[in-house]
Amino acid sequence: MRIGLVVDSACDLPLEYLEQHNVDVLPITVRIGEAVLADRRNEQATLEFLHAHVAERGHEAETTPYTVQQIQDLFLSRLVIDYDYVFCMTITKTRSPIFDNAQQASFAILSDYKAARSAAGNNTPFALRVVDSQNLFAAQGIGAVEAVRLREAGEGAPKIRARLENLALHTQGYMVPPDLYYLRARARTKGDRSVSFLSAALGSALDIKPVLHCNRGETAPVAKIKGFEPAVEKLFAHAAQRVEAGELLTPTLCLSYGGELDDMRKLPGYERLRDACASNNIELFESVMSLTGMVNVGKGAVVVAFAAEGQKFHG
Repeated sequence: MRIGLVVDSACDLPLEYLEQHNVDVLPITVRIGEAVLADRRNEQATLEFLHAHVAERGHEAETTPYTVQQIQDLFLSRLVIDYDYVFCMTITKTRSPIFDNAQQASFAILSDYKAARSAAGNNTPFALRVVDSQNLFAAQGIGAVEAVRLREAGEGAPKIRARLENLALHTQGYMVPPDLYYLRARARTKGDRSVSFLSAALGSALDIKPVLHCNRGETAPVAKIKGFEPAVEKLFAHAAQRVEAGELLTPTLCLSYGGELDDMRKLPGYERLRDACASNNIELFESVMSLTGMVNVGKGAVVVAFAAEGQKFHG
């Protein structure tokens, strides 16, 4: 069985990895004023757009995911011909319509695929599963990497499906945002009142940075730490401790950063985390945060993700 894998462009994995393993990307279009870029995980294009537009006006951005029709067209024009079963793994449905769009498109795809496959000389059935990662950004990468690993090990669709759905429940995503005022401005633009002016003003005045945690589609602060670098250092140390304790459910840890990766690698605690992964056979993936992610959380945000039982971070 030919198994296909699809992610959306908010999934923070290096483009080279996605291309090497034939993982398709559903782009998300970002518009800031007259500037428009279809986010396809091209790190250089993302960084150029970041320096030109995001820092000053990113909170005003409009992000447009693939529509139901665009997803339907992609599948019927190519994916139903190239594959027999496709897993479409999306950003959490609590933060984006992509899951719902893909789910809605799947009904039409499963009704209409036979003509396209038949024209390609294939009369066998086609199946599609839309999987809600229940997480964001680098944390979306955990399931995607596991799906690649299982496919390359020759596992069938039922085992991959069960594994992805279980992993979604246990993927822990953490983020340290550098600018609470930006987060608040962006939240207000999107009609999200979760970051109040008082907390933003207080955090900036005292240089208090939250460590935000996402699991099962829910995002909440798990710590408030004085200073951006101390907050990142504590987060990196937490991840390293869980790696060293052998608590990860997959041999994967994902990092993403809203800027040049060399800047992330200079942050305190990074080397210890990198060395902990190397010493414990954990593959470390590092990528520039998607443009979609940066316009939503701000330039310079750090995300750390892995799969493990329970949230154990203590500020």
